[in-house]
Amino acid sequence: MAGGDRHLRPGRRRRSSGRGRWNDRGRVAVAARAAAGDLVNAVRGTYRVQVQPAFDLHAAAGLAEYLRDLGATQLYSAPLLQSSPGSQHGYDVVDPSHVNTELGGPSAFAELTTTLRKHGLGLVVDIVPNHVGVAVPHANPAWWDVLKLGASSEYARWFDVDWGRGRILIPVLGSDDDVSALTVEDGELRYYDHRYPIAPGTGEGTPQEVHDRQHYQLVDWRRGDSEITYRRFFAIADLAGLRVEDPTVFNATHGEILRWYAEGGLDGLRVDHPDGLRDPGEYLQRLHMGAPDAWLVVEKIAEPGEELPDWPIDGLTGYDALGEVGALFVDPAAEDAFTALDTELTGVATDYPGLLYASKKDVATGMLRAELRRLARLVTGENAPEVEAALAEVLAAFPVYRSYLPFGVHHLEEALATARERRPDLGPALDALAPRLADPDDQLAIRFQQTSGAVMAKGAEDTAFYRWTRFVALNEVGGDPQRFGAPVSDFHDAAAVRHASWPRGMTTLSTHDTKRSEDVRARMAVLAEIPDEWADVVRRWRELAPVPDGSIAHLLYQTIAGTYPISVERLKAAIEKSAREARTITSWNHPNEEFESALNAAIDTLLASSEVAAFAERITPYGWSNALGQKLVQLTMPGIPDTYQGTELWDNSLVDPDNRRPVDFDARRKLLARLDDGWLPPVDAEGAAKLLVTSRALRLRRDSPELFESYAPVAVTGPAAAHAIAFDRGGAITVATRLPVGLERRGGWGDTVLALPDGEWQDELTGSVYSTGADGPAGLVDVLSRYPVALLRRATS
Repeated sequence: MAGGDRHLRPGRRRRSSGRGRWNDRGRVAVAARAAAGDLVNAVRGTYRVQVQPAFDLHAAAGLAEYLRDLGATQLYSAPLLQSSPGSQHGYDVVDPSHVNTELGGPSAFAELTTTLRKHGLGLVVDIVPNHVGVAVPHANPAWWDVLKLGASSEYARWFDVDWGRGRILIPVLGSDDDVSALTVEDGELRYYDHRYPIAPGTGEGTPQEVHDRQHYQLVDWRRGDSEITYRRFFAIADLAGLRVEDPTVFNATHGEILRWYAEGGLDGLRVDHPDGLRDPGEYLQRLHMGAPDAWLVVEKIAEPGEELPDWPIDGLTGYDALGEVGALFVDPAAEDAFTALDTELTGVATDYPGLLYASKKDVATGMLRAELRRLARLVTGENAPEVEAALAEVLAAFPVYRSYLPFGVHHLEEALATARERRPDLGPALDALAPRLADPDDQLAIRFQQTSGAVMAKGAEDTAFYRWTRFVALNEVGGDPQRFGAPVSDFHDAAAVRHASWPRGMTTLSTHDTKRSEDVRARMAVLAEIPDEWADVVRRWRELAPVPDGSIAHLLYQTIAGTYPISVERLKAAIEKSAREARTITSWNHPNEEFESALNAAIDTLLASSEVAAFAERITPYGWSNALGQKLVQLTMPGIPDTYQGTELWDNSLVDPDNRRPVDFDARRKLLARLDDGWLPPVDAEGAAKLLVTSRALRLRRDSPELFESYAPVAVTGPAAAHAIAFDRGGAITVATRLPVGLERRGGWGDTVLALPDGEWQDELTGSVYSTGADGPAGLVDVLSRYPVALLRRATS
């Protein structure tokens, strides 16, 4: 459920040799899988499905034949354990002992795995070790018992509760005075439709008196950010942190998942937000020991150049690849023009590092102040404003999500040095904190590491990325807003590192966490090729539909350019969420109705404008070219490619829940059947050209893995060489167009050629054959005559 960047170069450390270490649980699991017929499949291409009550496990099973025909090897599912009633995402697990009944329960899961195996497919599942859902207490047996019995509950060890603070604070009331609305019904304490348990022997008297005797205290919801007494997921009080470092808790929360693995129903695991755990490395080792040959990837966000600890994993979940691929299709030459436009719109020259620091500081002292205060209490007990200030400075200065002490101690040293420079008055407090923050066994250091990741995620991805809107195609999970495009050589360098060190890490372009889908970002990238024209468009649109904040205005205009045509309702919901996350003019806690009304009026005007429609129509074909290029690159680059549901056709989704909209799989089945009958579709609004690229690339990776066992750039020479990216994976050669507007302006490919090895090469997309050698090199004017991309392999007779 995460966030951010970042052109990752983690490959300087190979997978841990610990991948070969396993215990009795692992031996039993492997023996059970062998008895079941060794059903584990090689993971070569996953397809992410957002299972939910409206698209349950029965529906997912119905995709098996289509996914096989598409070329995927695994269905990759959102979390499947019992989640909060009506959950649309599954990350709020309430009972880890069984499959979610709202998805069909155990029988539907059995149907899914059986159907997948029947069609030669496997299953990868997203798991959530960091937290559970507590919004509906009666749905979570463990949480209900803790609320009922307090620290004496057998489940008290499950949760990271600060028992020294007294009763568990539950921020749910409209105000503290709302305790007058409490009632006692059917042996429970009720607050409207909220239900809470009553401890034995405490049910007599008025509802308020009963409430005062409980192990929990219902308080004003606004007090959660500063006073909550249990560890949360980020700033979400409805998600309570788990103590999976406790073997009893690990076994209870992972037993069902590991049973699926042992019985042959599971090929891989995607671990959500391990940075929230007390010891991610220890957790991953334990998980690996329980599922020794499972494909294991973790949702870890890494900063540029950041190395990873020696974990027993196959890699990360693809945000790094998203940034590397996206940068290929953005013209770096436009950076100054976009910076000037941003300054014109906002009235200030934004210093992004300063903005990021301020955003993280705002988060640490605001929505995460309860966590900050808990850290400070570990130092002085109570009332420690100077210690809180010093900790906030270190958190705001921390250059990566977290350290894994003693690994990464240099990041702590850097943060301390920066904090001392910014706040010399806090020098003594920082000096006193330094040795404790560097001690892996100190509770302060342990909790600081858990907190720093949350500060970075909320401060960068969910605050700074919405406040600095210079060019929002870069403000993405996997992107760095300061890195305005990149040369082809940077991609080749990163791909070579990835192939050498993390060849089985996931790659992706869209996820349930991306703020804008891959195709939206691809069309936005066109704006970087026409910066002067875009600046003129922005000025006209601002006059046509003014927004009383330049930064949010530019976010809106870019979003329309990237998504048009889009419904008024979808756009308003996404822009409202963006503006509230930024918290500069409006926020979730304090909505600014006047501002939001102006914003909605601007949306109504712009979506009804013929000028907006004409501009979107003009840039869309170039966006299609970018979308096909980045898709083929992602599907064929080193790593295991994931395709997010529906993105095999054009997809203009925005931030969740927009990206969980229903997918028309029947339309996709019909188009794929036409492609398999020999149809070569045009590149048009139907999107079948993207389905062609996706299916042919996935099938080649599945059926001919020997063509993807190395990585080498393929030279492109000639007048338009800068507009192509080409690489050889060991027999499969990818060719893609980049910066298509500039290519058109220079008159096309001309004499630009591709240095293919001698012989005959066939394009998997079109069937066309190109000869090199005696006939000279392959001209891109021929290779890319039908589509802006080509996937070549040696021709066979």
